[in-house]
Amino acid sequence: MAIKAKKLQPAKTAAIEETRKVLSDYTNYVFIDYRGLTVEQITKLRHSLREHDAQLKVFKNNFARVAFDELKNDQVAQYLSGPTAITLIKDEANEAAKVLFDFAKETPSLVVKGAWVDNEIYDKAKIEAFAKLPGKKQLIAMLMSAINGPARKLAGTLQAYVEKKQAGGDAPAADAAPAAEATPAS
Repeated sequence: MAIKAKKLQPAKTAAIEETRKVLSDYTNYVFIDYRGLTVEQITKLRHSLREHDAQLKVFKNNFARVAFDELKNDQVAQYLSGPTAITLIKDEANEAAKVLFDFAKETPSLVVKGAWVDNEIYDKAKIEAFAKLPGKKQLIAMLMSAINGPARKLAGTLQAYVEKKQAGGDAPAADAAPAAEATPAS
């Protein structure tokens, strides 16, 4: 539950509004505990996330709670305690989650707390399982490969048939055409 003062200072109101604007631009969030990470490690993680159209931001927990409340998302408040960084993701949440879990293998001080993905709260175990799934682009490639395989086989078979006919002579096809022309039209 966010703590709200009776009279908010203008600077805090502006900071909460800015936090709300940033959070509203994204649809998926992964919450991590970044305690123990060096500046170089955080920079490396941010660079890796940018490659997957995601950002890593740190907000004041109370400001983030109020902003999420304004966005009608109060379920994530459980993850906003202690040093928390929020991974902001627009599209492929599992690709960004993969980056986080791969980075956590290299750097055990990074702890994934949970996530908000596609309007559903994910605990650590669920987001870890989600990260192991193939991404949308990989699934599309797999589907296209599955669809394209039989079509390619059919095209190869038809091409082989055409080549066989051309190599063996076009006699059956050539004989049928003059016979059709020789028949008088009534």
